[in-house]
Amino acid sequence: MDFNVVGVGEVLWDLLLTGPQLGGAPANFAYHAHALGAQAQVITRVGNDDYGREVIRRFHEMGLRDTTVQVDETAPTGTAKVALSGDGLAHFTIQENVAWDYLAVTQEALALARATDAICFGSLAQRCEPSRNTIQRLVAAAPADALRVLDINLRQQFYSRGLIEQSLQLANVLKLNDDELPTLANMFDLTGLPEHQIERLAHTFSLRVVALTRGANGSLLYQASEGGRRWSDCPSRPVKVVDTVGAGDSFTAALVLGLLRKMDLDEINTLANEVARYVCSHAGATPSLPVEFARRFALTAPR
Repeated sequence: MDFNVVGVGEVLWDLLLTGPQLGGAPANFAYHAHALGAQAQVITRVGNDDYGREVIRRFHEMGLRDTTVQVDETAPTGTAKVALSGDGLAHFTIQENVAWDYLAVTQEALALARATDAICFGSLAQRCEPSRNTIQRLVAAAPADALRVLDINLRQQFYSRGLIEQSLQLANVLKLNDDELPTLANMFDLTGLPEHQIERLAHTFSLRVVALTRGANGSLLYQASEGGRRWSDCPSRPVKVVDTVGAGDSFTAALVLGLLRKMDLDEINTLANEVARYVCSHAGATPSLPVEFARRFALTAPR
């Protein structure tokens, strides 16, 4: 069965020393979801400039349709300067007042949101009111049984408690990393071990699933259901890191595909770790994924 998934928010060019690489969490998510076997699209906005035209060309190359890529006649396509630390960790300086800050509600975008099985959004693209209103309206338009995935993606000063609270209230799945969990713990007065903080978040905001990625320490998944709660703790295996750009987005894509297929939680966690580890071992956010990953999702019988 083909699932329809959508990433909504920013698309930008990561300006690396080796040259520009296509990025932006929703675009990375959609690319990896498509590579893993989903029908995927991006609702985003680019400038009427060379970078914007190259985004659309690359989307075609990657198998992503451009019918929900809006073109802004005034604001430029987004960019981000990326500095890599010695261990390959990426540090971003993100340009302001760019095309995706003015994302608009269109009939094409609404139709896509209303027909999706999973919609993924973050906090960064909500930094300006036009895009924030659009994203929240589109996420709210998704079907009641769809996955509404908040890949929180805290960047620079582009978030607030109010924005995070609104986003968590819209979401039913939360993905965050071990740098972001302490920020939320401080924001919402969460105490105790990470597991206790995750449970509090899940209970407070009625989240079905919370995913915590921990870099070299693997990932922790929490799932709440009528039958109780489940945990999955997956250690990571060593990998030679080229850079970490896009690794979290690939994890989110694998998590979503596994949840849609109703796979076992440990199986989802293992596969998502393997996909993210592969992305870490290659330059840029969207390396070509081995077809073996998609085959493993396709061959796994839903439970």
